[in-house]
Amino acid sequence: MMARKTILGAVAVCIVGLLLASQSLSQPAQPGRRAGAQGPQRQRPAGRQFDPERMRQMMEQRMREQLGATEQEWKVLGPAVMKVSELRRQASGFGRGGMFGGGRRGPQGGRPGGRPGAPERELTDVEKASEQLRTLLENTSATPPEIKKQLTVVRATREKARQKLAAEQQKLLKMVTVRQEGQLLLMGMLD
Repeated sequence: MMARKTILGAVAVCIVGLLLASQSLSQPAQPGRRAGAQGPQRQRPAGRQFDPERMRQMMEQRMREQLGATEQEWKVLGPAVMKVSELRRQASGFGRGGMFGGGRRGPQGGRPGGRPGAPERELTDVEKASEQLRTLLENTSATPPEIKKQLTVVRATREKARQKLAAEQQKLLKMVTVRQEGQLLLMGMLD
């Protein structure tokens, strides 16, 4: 008798659990949320936009602190470090767009990879070549030889960017102390 009540109780719990699960799965997902996601949606406060200049200043300040550079040292070192940082981004091919096609033009058009409120800037050679490849790949009638030709262009522009990066890294290396060299290596700025 006791075993029968235990079995019936377990079956009842299973049925209630299945009903609750099916009910939550059958509800339509709210815009901007995954189906079945729990908790509040993280959103930016109204009126708050991405400020690229502020972000750049914060990044520079953090690098300066990590390198232990004084204000005076940073006036010389800072531009060289930032140039290497920019060239490294370009040489990696993850400038605008990068992985997962993030640089595609949005529903409102606009520049590839642009953010609302961010000033427009000129595309680099690597970004231009990558954008041309992306456009070509979106064209279903593009032929393999056309794609192969653009792949060669992208690879050549990336190689040129890598060579420019290597030259700037050598210049930077001559400007820093051994301790700073170690920090730059850990930061991924030097190879």
